[in-house]
Amino acid sequence: MTKQEKNEVIEVLKGKFAQYNNFYITDTESLTVAQVGKLRNHCFNKQVEMKVAKNTLIRKALESLDAEKYSGVFDSLHQVTALMFSENPKEPAMIISSFRKENNNERPLLKAAFINGDVFVGNDQLKALTQIKTKNELIGEVIGLLQSPIQRVLGALQNKDAAKEVVAEEAAAPVAEVVAEAPAVEAAPVAEAPATETPAAEAAPETPAAEDAKGEDEAPQA
Repeated sequence: MTKQEKNEVIEVLKGKFAQYNNFYITDTESLTVAQVGKLRNHCFNKQVEMKVAKNTLIRKALESLDAEKYSGVFDSLHQVTALMFSENPKEPAMIISSFRKENNNERPLLKAAFINGDVFVGNDQLKALTQIKTKNELIGEVIGLLQSPIQRVLGALQNKDAAKEVVAEEAAAPVAEVVAEAPAVEAAPVAEAPATETPAAEAAPETPAAEDAKGEDEAPQA
């Protein structure tokens, strides 16, 4: 490999280390070409980028970015190294575990993992890495914890309202039954007042003046 080719590899690696906050350093020694190809396919399907590079070039890429930040992984750069870059911090660990079971193999070995600034060294860390909570999982758990008290309060209120409705229905039921069973009250007949005949006014007695006038009318004419 020429110096220019090495520099190109270093630049590519720098771009990947800058892009991802999570990467795994694995040992793929003793894997066949077919097995390495199969491992790449697993990574591709899970949106994990896999790159095989020389340890010296990997170290130069890391040192050129931030030697202090990545110092914890330098001792793991030995033998054959395959890098796995992922947005999901536990996806590479899941791929490695699954690949081992499928192939009845101990490879690839986990040499180190850089997860959001924390360094996990050694193959014995693989199981713990498969159980890491992702950002979305943590957010989901927090939302669930926040919603839980609210849901309990809403549930209590709903049960309280339902109980009130039952009590109101039970209280109203006897009243409705009494009203339904009570006989209808018939209206009392109105007594008809007997028709009173007004007596004819008695003839008023004739006054003397009237009698004299009558007599005068009846007197014979001369």
